[in-house]
Amino acid sequence: MRTPSLLLGALLLALATTSCSSGPTPPRPGTPAFYWNAAKDAYRTGDYVKTDTQLSEIVRSDNEYAARARAWSMVINAGLSQGYSQLSDSFEAGARANRANPMPFRKQVTTLRSLASASDMQLVDTLHHFLERDKDPTVLLAFDYPGGAAAEPGSLKRVAGGILIQDSERDALQLAMLQRGVLLSLCRFTGSPDDSAKTLDKFKAPEVRVPREVVLFAAAKTLFDQSEIFGSNKLDQPARMKALCQEALEALKAIPETKETKALNAKIQASLKKLKST
Repeated sequence: MRTPSLLLGALLLALATTSCSSGPTPPRPGTPAFYWNAAKDAYRTGDYVKTDTQLSEIVRSDNEYAARARAWSMVINAGLSQGYSQLSDSFEAGARANRANPMPFRKQVTTLRSLASASDMQLVDTLHHFLERDKDPTVLLAFDYPGGAAAEPGSLKRVAGGILIQDSERDALQLAMLQRGVLLSLCRFTGSPDDSAKTLDKFKAPEVRVPREVVLFAAAKTLFDQSEIFGSNKLDQPARMKALCQEALEALKAIPETKETKALNAKIQASLKKLKST
């Protein structure tokens, strides 16, 4: 009699199929949990532009991921703006060096500074909401230590020297500069500027928390440093330059005064005074 055996086999197969399909249900597309997982996936591959896109969706509303996403977003946008800005400066130097054919370099300068501007304004917006809503004395950095290297890519000097590089090499250079920017940004936001080794040690802990005043000082310093991209010799957008400086001052107001905060405050005030006089 094969019928009982066949029935038993079918029953066991059905049970196995049910068991295999009873795992956790993935987050529904369009939800904060979905975007959070997508941000982690993009970050893991070193695609920080895509990471920023996913985090931007989370911070649009109040949800269980928003506080963690705001902290992460500030690190990412500070790094992207630095990477784009430094790369644009190298292409600008390349345009001056290559007098015979400066146009390809100038096109890159325009594109890169536009991208840096977008990251800067996203940082301003995220910091504004962070100041309003995130009052915990420590800030959770709920992401892994990033990839990339702190050293400048070798092809950066070639570009600054006026040497035209292939599109594929240019894309690789841009990726490396953005990854470097995010790594250096994280060093600042953890209180260890330019010290990737010390920052890596901090991320060996099960949970990484940073004092709120360290995060705010890093954000203020980044905004002031990046404000120069809106100066008359670059993008010439004084309103945006003012916005970055004013938001940096708001961040400094929220932390105890130190020698470093006083010095940064003085620089920002001087920049605003100069901006007003022009």
